[in-house]
Amino acid sequence: MDRDNGRQSARDRDDGRDYKKPRRDDERRPGRDTRDYDERRRERERERDRERYDSRSARDREHTSSRGQRRSASPRSRSSKPQETRSRSGSVDPVADKSKPNFAPSGLLAAETNTVKAVDGTSTVLKYNEPPEARKPILGWRLYVFKDTEQVELLHIHRQSAYLVGRDRLVADIALDHPSCSKQHAAFQYRYIQEKDEYGTSKGVVKPFVIDLESTNGTLVNDEAIPPARYYELKAGDVIKFGLSTREYVLLHDEAS
Repeated sequence: MDRDNGRQSARDRDDGRDYKKPRRDDERRPGRDTRDYDERRRERERERDRERYDSRSARDREHTSSRGQRRSASPRSRSSKPQETRSRSGSVDPVADKSKPNFAPSGLLAAETNTVKAVDGTSTVLKYNEPPEARKPILGWRLYVFKDTEQVELLHIHRQSAYLVGRDRLVADIALDHPSCSKQHAAFQYRYIQEKDEYGTSKGVVKPFVIDLESTNGTLVNDEAIPPARYYELKAGDVIKFGLSTREYVLLHDEAS
């Protein structure tokens, strides 16, 4: 009896050691489904990445080709130099850049400096400026004014280096009344120049000149019209006329015989 029980218990132990409880299909399936789902999801993500990369590459190629076509068809200048224009004389004049300050002379300061204002508020801009070689004379030059054959006036013109002649009494040093004369008709100017003596030696001397300021009716010296806007040298005994006036201005100095 006991022997039979021992054999039975041994068989039970052997059966319990070797026996393995089988797994059901529904317990094993969820693990496989989860792995399959992960694989499919990664595959879809890789596919989206490939599509995204392909579309970006295509856009980059199109942009590069379009830029190349624009550059070859109509090149754009990247130079920062200002544009240039040609004047009538053929010289190249750079166009001023309005975004930068322009320090070129405008002429307004010179006009303001040469402007003479009267008490009543009127003003006159001088047409004439003295040259750098302007000097006061050493000799005592004079102008003898004749009308027909009668001397009507004596003018001493040695106290300054220049004398403006014209109808505008606001600026004129020697006033003219004849209507044919311009407001700023001419100017007497003493200039320091170099000349050679009879021995060929060069020396400086102050001499009188007259310049016509582009007047309407001109200036005459010894009954000959002088060129406008040019210095004309005067000598003792010369007779000057302005416009159509019959007055004669005879130039002499203290040492003239």
